[in-house]
Amino acid sequence: MFLLRLKRTVKLGAKSLWMHRLRSTLTALGIVFGVCSVVAMLAIGEGASREAQAQIARLGSRNIILRSVRPAESSASRASNAVLSYGLTYADAERMRQTIPHVTGVIPKRLVPCQTIYRNRTIAAQLVGTVPWYPDVHPTRLLRGRFFTAIDMEHQQKVAVVDQQVVEQLFAVDDPIGKDIKLAGRYYTVVGVATSVSPGLAGRAASEARPAGGSNGGVAGNIYIPLSAFRRSFGEMTRQYIGGQRRSEKVELQEITVKVDSAEFVLPTRNVLDALLQRFHEKKDYQVIVPLELLRQAARTKRIFNVVLGSIAAISLLVGGIGIMNIMLATVSERTREIGIRRALGARRRDIILQFLSETLLLTLAGGLLGIALGVAVPVLVTRLGKMPTVVTGQSLVLAFGISAAVGVTFGIYPAYRAAHMDPIESLRHE
Repeated sequence: MFLLRLKRTVKLGAKSLWMHRLRSTLTALGIVFGVCSVVAMLAIGEGASREAQAQIARLGSRNIILRSVRPAESSASRASNAVLSYGLTYADAERMRQTIPHVTGVIPKRLVPCQTIYRNRTIAAQLVGTVPWYPDVHPTRLLRGRFFTAIDMEHQQKVAVVDQQVVEQLFAVDDPIGKDIKLAGRYYTVVGVATSVSPGLAGRAASEARPAGGSNGGVAGNIYIPLSAFRRSFGEMTRQYIGGQRRSEKVELQEITVKVDSAEFVLPTRNVLDALLQRFHEKKDYQVIVPLELLRQAARTKRIFNVVLGSIAAISLLVGGIGIMNIMLATVSERTREIGIRRALGARRRDIILQFLSETLLLTLAGGLLGIALGVAVPVLVTRLGKMPTVVTGQSLVLAFGISAAVGVTFGIYPAYRAAHMDPIESLRHE
């Protein structure tokens, strides 16, 4: 019996909304755009968060990255022409490898931008001097050929591994394997092609920490050569002209990556590394970056970001709910005589409440479904046109639809209550 009455009430509410199609449509638009904004903003936030976490994860959750940082200089040192020596050293890398437990790999790196020439083509690439076991720790995967070996390292062989970006811009349609490229006046033979790895979020965050000549901004890609050949060709001195004065700097290593055998030992190892470096470095001329900490921080930021975006989008739903309540109150005033007739024919107060509440719910649920459809379409457009990653999750869809239903109930109760408590006699007299 109750279900039949409910069905009849819903049909009556739908018929009433259909009789005022334009007004109903305009009223539901507030819910449509509110739900759309909830879904779209959460999708954009989720996509940005996942991209950031993926970039950090590519650095390795079991890795600890140490970077050389130019220390603060006194006025006397700035005025003098003395060589400024700072940063990580080969001795640091050796001490880390021999003395710290749970360390499975130590990867020293030298970085310098370099003009790369192949035939009549020239590009700017970042030259990376490192060790043969570099791919075991870093997110670099060999696509073709080979990486340089311990024998290449020992004999300072002039061999190089280029990444995909360098291949595309320097070699065009030529097969790079076996070709000679010119780096700083010396020829190196390409023996392998590796995947391209962007600097990522952590790399950009720490870009200011890199010494001059160690940034990879504005370069085409990476070229890897044995650290021994790098050291022989480029040495450890760099020269700069600042304010008309020539300044020399000595940096042995720009970066050292330490790999730990288990994630649980990453933070304790970080503390041991920091203590070890403090012992042998008079100044704070290094920076310690822990991707695992960055991942945890990114997760916390994601939660805060979602709350902020959801709150902003919920405000639009609140505005839409107020609009629905306003229209329903106007509808109650217009249908005062109808309410009086229904009450005179035996309709109870709960029947009147159900009638107007069903109309409000139909408006909000229809607006919620349209808003979800539009909210799913917007992230797709953002991804295709704006090249931004977006992720629509089932949780955001349920949340948006649930909020729209809650708005319908909340803002429909008062108009329905007001309609149900009208005096039947006064309602019949209403013109």
